[in-house]
Amino acid sequence: MQKKKIITIGGGTGSFTVLSGLKKYDLDITAVVSMADDGGSTGRLRDELGVLPPGDIRQCLVALSKESQSLRDLFNYRFEAGQLKGHSLGNIFLSASEKVTGNFSAGLRMVEKVLNIKGRVLPVTNDNTNLYIKLKNGQTLKSQNEINHNNEIQKIGIENIYLKPKAKPNREAIKKIKKADIIVIGPGNHYCSIIPNLIVEGIPEAIQQSQAKVVYVCNLVNKKGHTENFELNHYVDQINSFFKKPRIDKVLFNTQKPAKEIKDKYEFYGEDLVKFKIKTNLNYEVREVDILSNIKPKYSQVDSISKLRSFIRHDPDKLAKEIVS
Repeated sequence: MQKKKIITIGGGTGSFTVLSGLKKYDLDITAVVSMADDGGSTGRLRDELGVLPPGDIRQCLVALSKESQSLRDLFNYRFEAGQLKGHSLGNIFLSASEKVTGNFSAGLRMVEKVLNIKGRVLPVTNDNTNLYIKLKNGQTLKSQNEINHNNEIQKIGIENIYLKPKAKPNREAIKKIKKADIIVIGPGNHYCSIIPNLIVEGIPEAIQQSQAKVVYVCNLVNKKGHTENFELNHYVDQINSFFKKPRIDKVLFNTQKPAKEIKDKYEFYGEDLVKFKIKTNLNYEVREVDILSNIKPKYSQVDSISKLRSFIRHDPDKLAKEIVS
């Protein structure tokens, strides 16, 4: 019996979570990953070496690796002192692989073998590009890092979100998407991890043409200044707007509440839990289930963007079980 072909589309910790759970099933897995990251260690390597962003790719590789926990921990290790302070070994390894092979995708294939991953990890594009948002007041935010730190986006409003220079799609990613049985979009930073994949020309068209069931994993928490007070339908509507006609078939929405002290901490910083109120006349099915993790994630103290990382997470195993079912 042929394995089900499943594609994840996203970046960063969201894709890491989904892939960590799916790896335990007998599936043909491909992760399509955003290439707009330019913050933290990744941003420094892009600036200093002229390489493509390794950070989100690294997380997906580690998630799918069949090697020992010690090797995966090594790949995620962040240097704590010296000129390498804040860099993860995996980011440096990927950048070195790109330099040795002369091509990011060729270097990535080499690292896939080193980590013995289950499936494939594909950059959504092999082009060196950056994320831009033009606001309705005429201001332009010129990098993912700048966008991520801006708390006025929602207040002012978005006129356009785009990549500059324009990015050509990874042809291998296009082929995989068209042949998929299931496409999973999200979870992840809405404007910085999810949408950057959907504004690569050819990617929305491939998803539209695919016969796959499209599953959207709704975020747990809204981001201050970006998606404050968003409800489930706001996320789905925005993602569907990138297709000629609505493409999301099913949505996974978490029903479990996090510990009060964590929830209070988020609300103190202006970040609220995503709600689901409108439950009629939807052109997609919503599965309301407990997919919340009870484990508090740990971050390195030398991770320069650790304060931006989420402490309310989906549970990889619960999530994978729902997607597979």
